[in-house]
Amino acid sequence: MSQLIPSLFGGRRTNVFDPFSLDVWDPLFSSALANNVPSSARETSAIANARIDWKETPQAHVIKADLPGLKKEQVKVEVEEGRVLQISGERSKEEEEKNDKWHRIERSSGKFMRRFRLPENAMMDQIKASMEDGVLTVTVPKKEDKKPQVKTIDISG
Repeated sequence: MSQLIPSLFGGRRTNVFDPFSLDVWDPLFSSALANNVPSSARETSAIANARIDWKETPQAHVIKADLPGLKKEQVKVEVEEGRVLQISGERSKEEEEKNDKWHRIERSSGKFMRRFRLPENAMMDQIKASMEDGVLTVTVPKKEDKKPQVKTIDISG
C-alpha cells in the first residue's frame, strides 16, 4: 500500500509517493526564527531549506537542489553503500559587525544534508554532478531495461 507524503518544505505541498527519500529533518526545528529555540538548534534548521526536485527520465534520474549563495566547494555529493545519495554542505553565517542593526533575518545558515535511496536501476558508478547559478544538478544514469528476447520456434509436422 502506498502512502501520500505531503511536502513540508516552503509551503509547497505535493502528493508524491517517495519511497526513496531519507530526509534528515526534525519538525521541531522547522521554524528557523522561533523565539524559544536556541541558536544551535536554529542552525540545524538550514537542513529544511535545501529544496530538492527529483525527476526520472527514460535515461536517468535527475536531482536538482537550490543552493543559493553556495560555491561548489561548500557542497558535497557522496554515495554510500546501499545506493544512498547524500547531498550536504554548510551555509556560512553572515559576519556581524558590532554596530550592525538587523531588521529581518530570514536566510538560514548552518549545515544541511539530504539523503535519497536510489532505485535498483541506478548506475552508481556513472553519477555526475554540476553546479551553476546556485543550482546543483546530479545526474544518475539508469541501466537499460532488458527486454526479453523472443525466439521463434519452427513448428514441424
